[in-house]
Amino acid sequence: MGLKRRQRVEPEFSLAAMIDVIFLLLMFFMLTSNFVTPNALNLQLPSSSSKSMASSTFSVSVKADGTFYVERDPVAREALENAIKAMIRKKTVGDDKSVTLTVSADKSAVIDNVVFILDIANRLKVKTILATNPPEKVDAQ
Repeated sequence: MGLKRRQRVEPEFSLAAMIDVIFLLLMFFMLTSNFVTPNALNLQLPSSSSKSMASSTFSVSVKADGTFYVERDPVAREALENAIKAMIRKKTVGDDKSVTLTVSADKSAVIDNVVFILDIANRLKVKTILATNPPEKVDAQ
């Protein structure tokens, strides 16, 4: 009798499809984790190369040694908030709330002093501008 032998199929599992799925999941989680930023600050940083500037109402400056100035008058750190309040009352015309404070800091001033000024301006709800110098042009040779 001529019986045909059955071909035996051996069970085999291919990992290629599973590796593709795992790779896609890994890429998905890596990309979406970059978009999640807990406790991020929404800051709009000033650009030093911009030409236009809002009209400044008054300025507060801080030197490298920690001396504060409102306009050109030296003010103690403890009296700075009251001096800024007085300047806001002086510069405010009627019900106009468009008072702008320009913060000028020496290049080597301690950042804590600049933050102190910005914190006072934030409490008083005053618009602030951080004054910067334009970038120096380098001559191409």
